[in-house]
Amino acid sequence: MLNKKDFLKYASKLAFPIMIQNLIGTLVNIADTVMLGYVSQTAMAASSLANQYTFILFCLYYGMATGTSVLCAQYWGKGDKKTVERILGLAERISLIVSLVFFVISFSMPTTIMKIFTSSPDTIAAGSEYLRVISFSFMFMGFSQVFMSALRSIGKIMLPSVTYIVSLCVNVICNATFIFGLFGLPKLGVTGVALGTVIARITEVLICLIYSLRSSDVRFRIKYFFAKSGILFQDFMKIATPAVINDVVWSFASSAFAAILGHIGDDMVAANAVAVMVVNIGAIACRGFANATTIIVSQELGKDNLDTAREYGKRMLRITMVVSLVGCVIILALRPLILDFYRDKLTETAIYYLGIFIIMTTWRLVGEGINTCLICGCFRGGGDSRFGMIIDSVFMWLVAVPLTFLAAYVLKLPPIWVYFVMTLDEFEKMPVVFIHYFRGKWLTNITRDFD
Repeated sequence: MLNKKDFLKYASKLAFPIMIQNLIGTLVNIADTVMLGYVSQTAMAASSLANQYTFILFCLYYGMATGTSVLCAQYWGKGDKKTVERILGLAERISLIVSLVFFVISFSMPTTIMKIFTSSPDTIAAGSEYLRVISFSFMFMGFSQVFMSALRSIGKIMLPSVTYIVSLCVNVICNATFIFGLFGLPKLGVTGVALGTVIARITEVLICLIYSLRSSDVRFRIKYFFAKSGILFQDFMKIATPAVINDVVWSFASSAFAAILGHIGDDMVAANAVAVMVVNIGAIACRGFANATTIIVSQELGKDNLDTAREYGKRMLRITMVVSLVGCVIILALRPLILDFYRDKLTETAIYYLGIFIIMTTWRLVGEGINTCLICGCFRGGGDSRFGMIIDSVFMWLVAVPLTFLAAYVLKLPPIWVYFVMTLDEFEKMPVVFIHYFRGKWLTNITRDFD
């Protein structure tokens, strides 16, 4: 067992590159939004609505990445490199099948998809064009997401970081080229942004394949891509499926919160949009350490070191709490600057709401950090992604959303108090999460012996 100083170094070594990757993902979305602003408001709306469709695919990829990460980490801890490569081949096959389904739907009927989200003819036309082109990125995105998850699970963090940095640069350069018609190329507008995304995803896959060919650790092997999986497939789906459902349930609940605030007024919506952006940036560090927790706990359980896994999980929880509190201090320190920046962009009422919302997001950040470390880090590290699915489904839809609805429409509380009730969602489920944590049933070695 590592001493506390060496453990902190190891945890940071895993977490910081993951934070960079999450930050880059946020920057890619910001870059697309900013650049589309130079095209038209219709283009921005079209891409935003079209990405509601791709969000479902992202949830599926996230579930597959979770299954890949947990299984690969445990078998890597066990020292079974062959099974790690088998899991990678299985996950890549599943991701390709899922990607093909989404590609066929979005390429063949983009207009039908866009009509689900809007009735504006111009937005439907632009969104359909965007969706048809970006659908080609699905074929590459799934591969890179799964491959990067496998690398992170065995402690190979630098390549994913480098890959995402390169992908960001390629995406921004291509966007600028196709939007503004640089180098003598035609101006492609929203189609150019979609094409830039496709090229960036292709770049990611090329980097993955080049690494795989030269790697002595884990490789993507065609024979495992087509191999029968049997019990491995069952283990994979046992972890991946609840993770997907958990993610979808949580995102739908977030949409329900947004809808409740939306019916209160535009000032609430505008203030909440900024507050959510702030807390998401603040949560990058917490999520980075949660992902690191999954890897660390999984590897120790794969070695059958249950006591060590328990102790490491406890240490990661302490680190996450400290990181969350530091994030709160930073958010509060930046609060005056944020308010000054938006003072001429929002109404006086919205600015008033925003000032209070930023304060409220700090305790929500602490709650999210703790729950993410335990549910997504410790529990999933032990192969128990089912608990997270159940706890989020029950507390989000039977407690948090109804209480917020009750506060807004039945009790008719002032908007600030409605938002306060909404920010309690992480703490409402926390006692049950800690009970599950202290029982220790999540500490399971899910590896098997293969010939």
